[in-house]
Amino acid sequence: MDPEERVYGERECGSCRLWRAILEDFRGPIGPCRLVVRTGDFPGTAPRCERYLARGAALPTAPMSLDVSRRPAPARPAVRPGIRPGGAAPAAGAPAFDDLPEELLTMTREEFTQAIRDVLREETSHVAIAPKWEGGTLLLKPRDAALQPKEIPLDQLFHKVVMVRDRLRVLEQKINATAKLTDAEKVDIQQYVTRCYGSLTTFNVLFRDERDRFVGDKG
Repeated sequence: MDPEERVYGERECGSCRLWRAILEDFRGPIGPCRLVVRTGDFPGTAPRCERYLARGAALPTAPMSLDVSRRPAPARPAVRPGIRPGGAAPAAGAPAFDDLPEELLTMTREEFTQAIRDVLREETSHVAIAPKWEGGTLLLKPRDAALQPKEIPLDQLFHKVVMVRDRLRVLEQKINATAKLTDAEKVDIQQYVTRCYGSLTTFNVLFRDERDRFVGDKG
């Protein structure tokens, strides 16, 4: 089936206008979110978020592109076509500043650095489940035999575990990048993040590649 022809429910990312399929793996069609609510490529069966936009809905006139749009853009001097800030003319063949997207011109250095990191992470963030768990099921069985057990596809569980791992990594980057914390405060908060990794090492058995697994406090 063509990834673009697959039908998704109203509660799935695949029916959102901001998601599109570009590849296919064991989870089915996968692709990125234009708002990067989730990082990297993920399946259209992922649950929709609060930024969901139906396929037939019109795109908002106000920009929705991440945190940069949540605060007023810093003022910048007017730039005449073909003239660089400061009055210097561009070199022959160099692009004019007016050709650059508005989002790039209003980014701070930290935001630009984070954007580069996000792109690199998306390019290399494919994480594979160990072959023996593909198509497997997690069974949650109550002690009371009269109650119905719950089955969870391991592919779905693995996807959620990877999402938690990726968000912890983003949290680490934001902690290290913030200028509002002292070095001692950063170390203190990082210890809690490391303990979270340690609590999740139980799920390492699901990862195919050792480099993708959780690593806790090594003492």
